[in-house]
Amino acid sequence: MAKVTAGRDELGEFAPKFAQLNDDVLFGEVWAREDKLSARDRSIVTVTALMAGGILDSSLKFHIQNAKNHGVTAEEMAEILTHAAFYAGWPKAWAAFRMAKEVYGE
Repeated sequence: MAKVTAGRDELGEFAPKFAQLNDDVLFGEVWAREDKLSARDRSIVTVTALMAGGILDSSLKFHIQNAKNHGVTAEEMAEILTHAAFYAGWPKAWAAFRMAKEVYGE
């Protein structure tokens, strides 16, 4: 995974510690533990967690794109979101599906 600088880019001056934790710990260490869980699987978990938590903004769209980049197919994403809809909520799934359609270009 490429070095993430989103925290520093967006919040570096306002919240430098948060930015450092985001870029260096979350993305630099946790996401790098591919010997424990692949980036593909982490992407699936992250998309599901964001949807379940009602984080239906650019963060979810970023992670849907990240899942695609890590090899999650459109068919798999549709199945992931359909499955999660029964646990996380139907309206949240609708919102996630709209983003997934944009990301997968359908």
